[in-house]
Amino acid sequence: MIPGTALVLEKQSLLRALDVRYQKYHKWLQRQPLSDQTRRAYRGRIQGFLGYLGDTGEDIQPLVANTQERTHVLRQYKRYLKQKLKLLPASVNAHLTAIDHFFQYCGAPKTKIAREDLPQEAPRALSKAEQELFLRRVAGCRRLKDRAVALLFFYTGIRIGECVSLDVDDVSVIGKKNRVVVRSGKGDRYREIPLHREARDALKAWLYERSEKFEESEKFNSKQIDDALFLNPQGKRLSTASLDLIVRKIGHDCGFELSAHRLRHSCLTNLVRAGNDLVLVAEIGGHKRLETTKRYTLPSAGDKERAMEGLTE
Repeated sequence: MIPGTALVLEKQSLLRALDVRYQKYHKWLQRQPLSDQTRRAYRGRIQGFLGYLGDTGEDIQPLVANTQERTHVLRQYKRYLKQKLKLLPASVNAHLTAIDHFFQYCGAPKTKIAREDLPQEAPRALSKAEQELFLRRVAGCRRLKDRAVALLFFYTGIRIGECVSLDVDDVSVIGKKNRVVVRSGKGDRYREIPLHREARDALKAWLYERSEKFEESEKFNSKQIDDALFLNPQGKRLSTASLDLIVRKIGHDCGFELSAHRLRHSCLTNLVRAGNDLVLVAEIGGHKRLETTKRYTLPSAGDKERAMEGLTE
C-alpha cells in the first residue's frame, strides 16, 4: 500500500460515516415540531460541526458514547467558533444549542458546556430614522400584499412562522374589534393582537384584492385556494422564505438589513419605550416569561453611542 493511503482511506471512511449520521438526523429533524427557520438553522450549524469533526479527524461514535470525550471536543469547538470564526456570543450559544439537539437525537445526555455571557443590550430594533424610511418605502410598495405583510410585522410584532400560519378567518378588519388571532404561537400559545389602523387598512386592501384575484377569478377553482391569509400566485399558502424575501427587499430599498424578526423587535421596543406596562407588552409579543420582555428596557447599541458622543471634555 502506498504510504499515506491508509490515512486517506480512514479519513474517507470517517467522512462517509459523518455524512450518513447527518442524513439520518436531517430526516429525523423534518418530523420534529419546529419551524422551518429553526430546522434550516439547525441543519446549517450541524453541518458546520460535523465538517469540523471531519477536518480534525474526530469520529462521532466515541463522542456519543463518552461524556468526557464529548465535553472535551465541544470545548475545543466552542473555542474554534469564538477565535477562528469570530462569532458573536449569541451565535456561539446558538451553535451549542443546535449541537445539544443533535446529540439528543443520537441518544447522548445533554453536555454541560458553559454558554457565553450575552451583552446587556436591547434586541436590535430600527432607529426612529430607519422606521420613518421603512414606512415611506412601504407606502410606495406597488404590491398590496407586500404592504400588508410589512405593516403586519411592524405593527403587531408577530413572528414569521406565526404569519405563515395565519388564515383569512384569523384577521378581523371590519367593525370595532380589529385584531389578528395567533392560534398557535411559540409554545402553542394563543393570543389576540389589536390591529393598528395602518395595518388594518393595508390588510383590508389586500383582502379585497385576494378575493378578486383568487376567489372570484375564473382561473381558479374555489376548492384549490388555500385558506391562508397570504397566497402565492398559484393560490397556495405563502412560504416562510417568500415572506422573508418581501421584507428583505424592502430593507434593500431602504439601504439597510431588514428581517421580520427585526420588525418584531421594533414593534415591541416602541411599545416599551412608549411607557406601556411590561405585562401588556409580553402578552402582545407572546412571551411566556416576563424576563424576555424586560430585555426591551435595556439600552440599545445606539443609546450607548449617543451617550458617549454626548460626553463633554
